[in-house]
Amino acid sequence: MVEFATLRLEDGVPIYLQIIRHVKAGIAAGTVVDGEELPSRRALSALLGVNPNTIQKAFRLLEEEGWLQSHTGAKSLISATAKQVETLRKNLPDYQARAFVRSMKALGATCADTVALVETLWKEEESE
Repeated sequence: MVEFATLRLEDGVPIYLQIIRHVKAGIAAGTVVDGEELPSRRALSALLGVNPNTIQKAFRLLEEEGWLQSHTGAKSLISATAKQVETLRKNLPDYQARAFVRSMKALGATCADTVALVETLWKEEESE
């Protein structure tokens, strides 16, 4: 079953988008695989402490994008072909990096400042 206990909700980002990002990150990392079951909408709503409609919206969007198969009265399952996973692994880091660059620019950081920060953080993560 797809694990959500490690999902830490962030302020300022819609919760349904964070759920989608969590699922896609798991697929890209290989910790979430094709055919894996997701918690029920009610169970996930209780676990995260959010409105069930928020969960429903996230699941609906994942279905529309082809990442999830749901049937009335049945379990929701991840649907991820090898080609989809390959595309996701290519596009997800690019999307996240672009968002980071935009936020650093908004803070007035230079490219050199940003690269230096990333190098420092990378080294800190390696030492942990």
